[in-house]
Amino acid sequence: MITIRKLASLPETTKMRKCARLLDELVYRLRYEKEVDQRYIKEVLKVVEASPVSSLGVKQACKQALTADVLLWREVGDVVLLLHNELNLAWADWDLKDEQELTEAKEKAPFTLVMDRIRSPFNVGSLFRTAESFGVGKVLVITPGASPLHPRSVRSSRGSIKKVDWLSVSEQEALELLDSVPLFALETGGTAVNQFSFPSEGAVIVGSEELGVSPKLLKAADESKGRVTIPLYGTKGSLNVSVAFGILIASWHAQVHVKR
Repeated sequence: MITIRKLASLPETTKMRKCARLLDELVYRLRYEKEVDQRYIKEVLKVVEASPVSSLGVKQACKQALTADVLLWREVGDVVLLLHNELNLAWADWDLKDEQELTEAKEKAPFTLVMDRIRSPFNVGSLFRTAESFGVGKVLVITPGASPLHPRSVRSSRGSIKKVDWLSVSEQEALELLDSVPLFALETGGTAVNQFSFPSEGAVIVGSEELGVSPKLLKAADESKGRVTIPLYGTKGSLNVSVAFGILIASWHAQVHVKR
């Protein structure tokens, strides 16, 4: 960690940017009870409070955090948020620290996610993260499309790509693997998600952001369990693919668990 004397000697804007990054790391340590020097955090907060470029809101947040005998991560976190907003320090999801993981992995669900030619590595990573969170047992990644090993996929997955069994396959290989599996597609023109009869095990296909599910895969789904659609009520006619999958997998889990 930078010394307080060195920190105080930096040009004001550079100093505030450094303080924002420092406090961001220190909030994480406070939250998860890692070894942390409370006195050091207080000194950083005092540097921020004393800076002539700090707004009244930042100064008040620093004062509020410093009133406690033992620093609380929420109060220090408010200072971090205010600093980031005022300094225009943009956060991406992968910049955030990894959350505490469950001590024991939950049971895998007999669900398969089929990614049909997803173009954006951000979406690929997000789909993996949601799939892992809901215990999806397997992911089939149909090529061509963004690779799960693309750096942006890896970052947006927050480590989930390493925790879910996945396979990169052609469309024909996917059809062969899914030949005897209950199959349905997340696509327009289907049964509303709250009325769809989800199988207790099976596979769902999500299509590319622009083109949707391919004709061959859609035909296979129609001949199996059909299509499921998420009704929309606003002016936009579509959802981000990872958001749509999140709604679907939550509904699938909820219905299957009720049946059990």
